[in-house]
Amino acid sequence: GKTERIGRMVEMHANDRTDLTTAQAGDIIALVGLKNNTQTGHTLCDPKAPCTLEPMVFPEPVISIAVQPKDKGGMEKMGVAIGKMVAEDPTFRVETDQDSGETILKGMGELHLDIKVDILKRTYGVELIVGQPQVAYRETITREIEDSYTHKKQSGGSGQYGKIDYRIRPGEPNSGFKFITTVVGGSVPKEFYPAIEKGFESMMSTGTMAGFPVLDVEVELFDGGFHAVDSSAIAFEIAAKGAFRQSMPKAGPQLLEPIMKVDVFTPEDHVGDVIGDLNRRRGMISGQESGATGVRIKATVPLSEMFGYISTLRTMTSGRGQFSMEFDHYAACPSNVADAVIAKEKEKKAAKN
Repeated sequence: GKTERIGRMVEMHANDRTDLTTAQAGDIIALVGLKNNTQTGHTLCDPKAPCTLEPMVFPEPVISIAVQPKDKGGMEKMGVAIGKMVAEDPTFRVETDQDSGETILKGMGELHLDIKVDILKRTYGVELIVGQPQVAYRETITREIEDSYTHKKQSGGSGQYGKIDYRIRPGEPNSGFKFITTVVGGSVPKEFYPAIEKGFESMMSTGTMAGFPVLDVEVELFDGGFHAVDSSAIAFEIAAKGAFRQSMPKAGPQLLEPIMKVDVFTPEDHVGDVIGDLNRRRGMISGQESGATGVRIKATVPLSEMFGYISTLRTMTSGRGQFSMEFDHYAACPSNVADAVIAKEKEKKAAKN
């Protein structure tokens, strides 16, 4: 690893710093003057006693907003600032929309992104035009099917040929994509397996319902066919892509939405209002804890129902309510919600075209 020279060690108290000469296990300190690209998750240690702590696992973002600078000349300034912020916060991501060219900021919640927009304004002097928040929906399948797909193309000279027989089924939760082969007899040569896997896996980024990424799918290749001259890795990769598009709609596709773990604090005389509001937001109450100053309510609530929640909570509790939330898991959308989301995505794509 690289070496770092530490300028100062300080203990933080809000905006105040207290210089330190020593620190020991359990202390939370800040280091000043690091220059060799030390980032969140890195381990700093004595070169004579090297060690690496287990790296932190950061969840995927669940919400996004489109942004652009108010000043047309601010694009470069915005890009540099966002680059620094992404390096500091692994749960904050940025990408460019392929179709519209918009800059998309992704984070762990509405407040998370509000803070990032505020930092861009106050720290870097970049004022932004901010679009509506977008929920990071996902797609999956609910039943196993057996299917077959043949890619065949002939246009003078050598052609393209690849036939695959496969089963596609729901995977284990949080398993992502899994590819297995049970081919016997060499009906599909082993040299083409990686291309078939690559073809299926590349399609996981765009589902067939509304174009959202796909979660937890297992594909089993059990038979197929090839041509001694016309078969190639690219032919089998194209076959796998076509097979994915063909089979996903048959396998009980389902839209998934991010579910957030919500922790709400409210004065005791407003508990009924807060719980009633969470229920209206499709929330599931998982517990209540009474304390000296109020009640802490724990619940799981779909992210799509939590936009603007802090304003509602403050109104209900006369400004005394507080809440925090973090991503918990993905769950199936109710059919009415799924239909509305899919219709909206189709409208957006039609408008772009």
